[in-house]
Amino acid sequence: MSKVVVYGIPNCNSVKKAIDWLNNHKVDIVFHNYKKEGVEIQKLKAWIAQVGWETIFNKKGTTWKSIADQYKNLNEKIAIEIMLTHNSIIKRPIIESGKKLIVGFDEEAYITAGLSPAV
Repeated sequence: MSKVVVYGIPNCNSVKKAIDWLNNHKVDIVFHNYKKEGVEIQKLKAWIAQVGWETIFNKKGTTWKSIADQYKNLNEKIAIEIMLTHNSIIKRPIIESGKKLIVGFDEEAYITAGLSPAV
């Protein structure tokens, strides 16, 4: 299996849970801290092409709540601009495994994606 890339912020509880789960299942991971390293627009657009911007744009977090009033007509273009400027608004973790993309901590999705040896 090729390396699995985990995108997120290290102090996020969902990211910690995902990394712990992956480590416990002996999955070889690379961690990409998008708070420090950012996310390139090409990567963001690739994710959006796979799952849609609404899936990776976190409207439940404090970042969105603090800026929502400025954006009455949210669409993909504006969402991309916001995610590039305020990367903490990107849901996390985002896990890339080959061509598969998993958003959030979801054990069933990890197993379905083949991130755990068969029991």
